[in-house]
Amino acid sequence: MALTVHIPEYLEDCELVAGEDLAREPAFWLAHLMLTVGDPSEDPERYGVDASVYEEMVERLSNPEEPWPVLRVPFDGGHTAYVVYANFDDANNVDFFVRHPAWGRLGYLGQCGADEAGPGLSWTELAMLAQATQNSSEGLTDGSQHLLLLLPMLGDAEMPREACRMVAQALTRCGIRPDTADELATVLVGEQEPDSEPRWTVTADSPIAVCSSTYSPRHIPLALGITPSQAQAVADALNGRG
Repeated sequence: MALTVHIPEYLEDCELVAGEDLAREPAFWLAHLMLTVGDPSEDPERYGVDASVYEEMVERLSNPEEPWPVLRVPFDGGHTAYVVYANFDDANNVDFFVRHPAWGRLGYLGQCGADEAGPGLSWTELAMLAQATQNSSEGLTDGSQHLLLLLPMLGDAEMPREACRMVAQALTRCGIRPDTADELATVLVGEQEPDSEPRWTVTADSPIAVCSSTYSPRHIPLALGITPSQAQAVADALNGRG
Protein backbone atom coordinates (compact mmCIF):
# COMPACT_ATOMS: atom_id res chain seq x y z
CA MET A 1 0.00 0.00 0.00
CA ALA A 2 1.34 3.44 -0.96
CA LEU A 3 2.13 5.78 1.92
CA THR A 4 -0.06 8.82 2.42
CA VAL A 5 1.71 12.15 2.01
CA HIS A 6 0.55 15.16 4.01
CA ILE A 7 1.37 18.66 2.79
CA PRO A 8 -0.39 21.10 5.16
CA GLU A 9 -0.22 24.09 2.82
CA TYR A 10 -1.45 22.24 -0.28
CA LEU A 11 -5.03 21.64 -1.43
CA GLU A 12 -7.21 20.32 1.40
CA ASP A 13 -9.69 18.17 -0.54
CA CYS A 14 -7.28 15.72 -2.14
CA GLU A 15 -5.63 12.46 -1.20
CA LEU A 16 -1.88 12.33 -1.81
CA VAL A 17 0.28 9.21 -1.93
CA ALA A 18 4.02 8.70 -2.26
CA GLY A 19 4.84 7.99 -5.89
CA GLU A 20 8.55 7.27 -5.73
CA ASP A 21 7.97 3.59 -6.54
CA LEU A 22 6.87 4.71 -10.00
CA ALA A 23 10.41 5.93 -10.66
CA ARG A 24 11.61 2.33 -11.00
CA GLU A 25 9.87 2.08 -14.37
CA PRO A 26 11.26 3.55 -17.60
CA ALA A 27 7.60 3.99 -18.63
CA PHE A 28 7.17 6.53 -15.84
CA TRP A 29 10.04 8.69 -17.03
CA LEU A 30 8.88 8.68 -20.62
CA ALA A 31 5.29 9.41 -19.60
CA HIS A 32 6.35 12.15 -17.18
CA LEU A 33 8.39 13.96 -19.80
CA MET A 34 5.92 13.50 -22.66
CA LEU A 35 2.95 14.63 -20.58
CA THR A 36 4.74 17.78 -19.44
CA VAL A 37 7.09 18.99 -22.18
CA GLY A 38 7.02 16.41 -24.97
CA ASP A 39 4.45 14.86 -27.28
CA PRO A 40 2.21 12.26 -25.55
CA SER A 41 1.36 10.73 -28.94
CA GLU A 42 4.99 9.72 -29.60
CA ASP A 43 5.58 6.01 -30.14
CA PRO A 44 7.00 4.75 -26.82
CA GLU A 45 8.52 1.68 -28.48
CA ARG A 46 10.95 4.02 -30.19
CA TYR A 47 12.44 4.80 -26.79
CA GLY A 48 12.51 1.21 -25.59
CA VAL A 49 9.24 1.30 -23.63
CA ASP A 50 6.46 -1.23 -24.28
CA ALA A 51 3.38 0.55 -25.62
CA SER A 52 0.89 -1.20 -23.32
CA VAL A 53 3.03 -0.47 -20.24
CA TYR A 54 3.33 3.17 -21.32
CA GLU A 55 -0.43 3.50 -21.78
CA GLU A 56 -1.05 2.00 -18.34
CA MET A 57 1.39 4.47 -16.81
CA VAL A 58 -0.24 7.45 -18.54
CA GLU A 59 -3.62 6.28 -17.24
CA ARG A 60 -2.22 5.91 -13.71
CA LEU A 61 -0.73 9.40 -13.78
CA SER A 62 -3.94 11.04 -15.01
CA ASN A 63 -6.69 9.08 -13.24
CA PRO A 64 -8.94 11.33 -11.11
CA GLU A 65 -10.40 8.25 -9.40
CA GLU A 66 -7.07 7.44 -7.74
CA PRO A 67 -5.08 9.29 -5.05
CA TRP A 68 -2.70 11.84 -6.53
CA PRO A 69 0.92 10.62 -6.85
CA VAL A 70 3.60 12.79 -5.22
CA LEU A 71 7.34 12.54 -5.88
CA ARG A 72 9.85 14.37 -3.71
CA VAL A 73 13.42 15.64 -3.96
CA PRO A 74 14.92 16.52 -0.56
CA PHE A 75 17.76 19.03 -0.69
CA ASP A 76 20.02 21.12 1.51
CA GLY A 77 18.73 22.81 4.65
CA GLY A 78 15.61 20.69 5.13
CA HIS A 79 13.98 21.89 1.90
CA THR A 80 12.03 19.57 -0.40
CA ALA A 81 10.93 19.94 -4.02
CA TYR A 82 7.56 18.32 -4.74
CA VAL A 83 5.94 17.14 -7.96
CA VAL A 84 2.21 16.36 -7.66
CA TYR A 85 0.02 14.82 -10.35
CA ALA A 86 -3.14 16.83 -9.62
CA ASN A 87 -5.98 15.05 -11.39
CA PHE A 88 -9.37 16.73 -11.23
CA ASP A 89 -12.46 15.41 -12.99
CA ASP A 90 -12.17 18.10 -15.64
CA ALA A 91 -8.44 18.89 -15.74
CA ASN A 92 -5.03 17.33 -15.24
CA ASN A 93 -2.09 19.35 -13.95
CA VAL A 94 1.38 18.55 -12.70
CA ASP A 95 2.27 20.93 -9.86
CA PHE A 96 5.87 21.77 -8.98
CA PHE A 97 6.76 23.53 -5.74
CA VAL A 98 9.31 23.82 -2.96
CA ARG A 99 8.54 23.57 0.74
CA HIS A 100 10.25 23.95 4.09
CA PRO A 101 8.36 22.92 7.24
CA ALA A 102 9.14 26.26 8.93
CA TRP A 103 7.72 28.44 6.13
CA GLY A 104 3.99 27.98 6.59
CA ARG A 105 3.57 28.36 2.80
CA LEU A 106 4.66 26.82 -0.48
CA GLY A 107 7.12 28.21 -2.98
CA TYR A 108 5.50 27.55 -6.35
CA LEU A 109 7.75 26.72 -9.29
CA GLY A 110 5.02 26.22 -11.86
CA GLN A 111 2.53 23.87 -13.50
CA CYS A 112 2.25 21.72 -16.60
CA GLY A 113 -1.05 20.60 -18.07
CA ALA A 114 -4.37 22.39 -18.35
CA ASP A 115 -3.02 25.39 -16.41
CA GLU A 116 0.46 26.18 -17.69
CA ALA A 117 2.83 28.32 -15.63
CA GLY A 118 6.59 28.51 -15.76
CA PRO A 119 9.49 28.26 -16.00
CA GLY A 120 10.35 27.59 -12.40
CA LEU A 121 14.07 26.75 -12.37
CA SER A 122 17.25 28.08 -13.91
CA TRP A 123 19.79 25.59 -15.20
CA THR A 124 22.07 26.31 -12.22
CA GLU A 125 19.25 25.48 -9.80
CA LEU A 126 18.17 22.35 -11.68
CA ALA A 127 21.74 21.05 -11.83
CA MET A 128 22.15 21.69 -8.11
CA LEU A 129 18.92 19.85 -7.26
CA ALA A 130 20.10 16.95 -9.43
CA GLN A 131 23.18 16.68 -7.23
CA ALA A 132 21.27 16.85 -3.94
CA THR A 133 22.33 13.97 -1.68
CA GLN A 134 20.45 14.64 1.54
CA ASN A 135 19.94 11.75 3.94
CA SER A 136 16.19 11.29 4.03
CA SER A 137 13.77 8.43 4.46
CA GLU A 138 11.42 10.09 1.97
CA GLY A 139 11.86 10.98 -1.68
CA LEU A 140 14.14 10.13 -4.56
CA THR A 141 17.86 9.73 -4.01
CA ASP A 142 19.17 9.25 -7.56
CA GLY A 143 20.59 12.31 -9.31
CA SER A 144 19.38 11.30 -12.77
CA GLN A 145 15.86 10.92 -11.43
CA HIS A 146 16.08 14.35 -9.74
CA LEU A 147 17.12 15.90 -13.04
CA LEU A 148 14.37 14.34 -15.14
CA LEU A 149 11.64 14.85 -12.54
CA LEU A 150 12.24 18.60 -12.35
CA LEU A 151 13.30 19.11 -15.97
CA PRO A 152 9.83 20.36 -17.05
CA MET A 153 10.40 23.47 -14.93
CA LEU A 154 13.63 24.41 -16.72
CA GLY A 155 13.72 27.67 -18.61
CA ASP A 156 16.97 29.55 -19.05
CA ALA A 157 18.48 31.56 -21.88
CA GLU A 158 21.99 30.84 -20.55
CA MET A 159 22.32 27.08 -20.96
CA PRO A 160 25.74 25.43 -20.85
CA ARG A 161 26.85 23.24 -23.73
CA GLU A 162 26.83 20.15 -21.56
CA ALA A 163 23.12 20.46 -20.67
CA CYS A 164 21.88 18.16 -23.44
CA ARG A 165 24.61 15.64 -22.69
CA MET A 166 23.66 15.56 -19.00
CA VAL A 167 19.98 15.09 -19.81
CA ALA A 168 20.78 12.33 -22.34
CA GLN A 169 22.87 10.50 -19.73
CA ALA A 170 20.02 10.80 -17.23
CA LEU A 171 17.55 9.42 -19.76
CA THR A 172 19.77 6.42 -20.43
CA ARG A 173 20.24 5.74 -16.72
CA CYS A 174 16.47 5.84 -16.23
CA GLY A 175 15.88 3.24 -18.91
CA ILE A 176 15.42 5.16 -22.17
CA ARG A 177 17.06 3.49 -25.17
CA PRO A 178 20.59 4.91 -25.51
CA ASP A 179 20.45 5.42 -29.28
CA THR A 180 17.45 7.74 -28.92
CA ALA A 181 18.52 9.56 -25.74
CA ASP A 182 20.54 12.32 -27.44
CA GLU A 183 17.73 13.25 -29.80
CA LEU A 184 15.12 13.22 -27.03
CA ALA A 185 17.35 15.32 -24.77
CA THR A 186 17.69 17.95 -27.50
CA VAL A 187 13.91 18.12 -27.86
CA LEU A 188 13.36 18.37 -24.11
CA VAL A 189 16.01 20.98 -23.43
CA GLY A 190 15.34 23.01 -26.57
CA GLU A 191 17.71 25.29 -28.43
CA GLN A 192 18.37 28.75 -27.04
CA GLU A 193 18.69 31.68 -29.41
CA PRO A 194 20.97 34.68 -28.73
CA ASP A 195 19.22 37.39 -26.69
CA SER A 196 16.36 34.98 -25.92
CA GLU A 197 14.32 34.68 -22.74
CA PRO A 198 13.92 33.83 -19.94
CA ARG A 199 16.73 35.21 -17.82
CA TRP A 200 17.37 34.94 -14.10
CA THR A 201 18.60 37.79 -11.92
CA VAL A 202 19.02 38.56 -8.24
CA THR A 203 17.59 41.92 -7.19
CA ALA A 204 17.98 44.06 -4.11
CA ASP A 205 14.61 42.80 -2.84
CA SER A 206 15.64 39.17 -2.23
CA PRO A 207 18.65 36.83 -2.50
CA ILE A 208 16.44 34.41 -4.48
CA ALA A 209 16.74 34.82 -8.25
CA VAL A 210 13.65 35.93 -10.14
CA CYS A 211 12.64 35.04 -13.69
CA SER A 212 12.12 37.57 -16.49
CA SER A 213 9.06 35.68 -17.82
CA THR A 214 5.75 37.14 -16.69
CA TYR A 215 4.25 33.63 -16.99
CA SER A 216 6.51 32.29 -14.27
CA PRO A 217 5.47 32.13 -10.60
CA ARG A 218 9.08 33.13 -9.99
CA HIS A 219 8.58 36.51 -11.59
CA ILE A 220 8.47 37.40 -7.89
CA PRO A 221 10.75 35.85 -5.22
CA LEU A 222 10.04 32.21 -4.37
CA ALA A 223 7.83 31.74 -1.29
CA LEU A 224 7.27 35.47 -0.97
CA GLY A 225 6.79 36.44 2.66
CA ILE A 226 9.28 34.08 4.30
CA THR A 227 11.84 35.68 6.60
CA PRO A 228 15.09 37.14 5.23
CA SER A 229 17.08 34.31 6.83
CA GLN A 230 14.77 31.70 5.28
CA ALA A 231 15.08 33.39 1.89
CA GLN A 232 18.87 33.37 2.16
CA ALA A 233 18.83 29.70 3.18
CA VAL A 234 16.80 28.54 0.17
CA ALA A 235 18.81 30.78 -2.18
CA ASP A 236 22.01 29.20 -0.87
CA ALA A 237 20.54 25.70 -1.17
CA LEU A 238 19.45 26.26 -4.78
CA ASN A 239 22.87 27.56 -5.74
CA GLY A 240 25.07 25.12 -3.85
CA ARG A 241 26.17 27.51 -1.15
CA GLY A 242 24.59 25.63 1.74
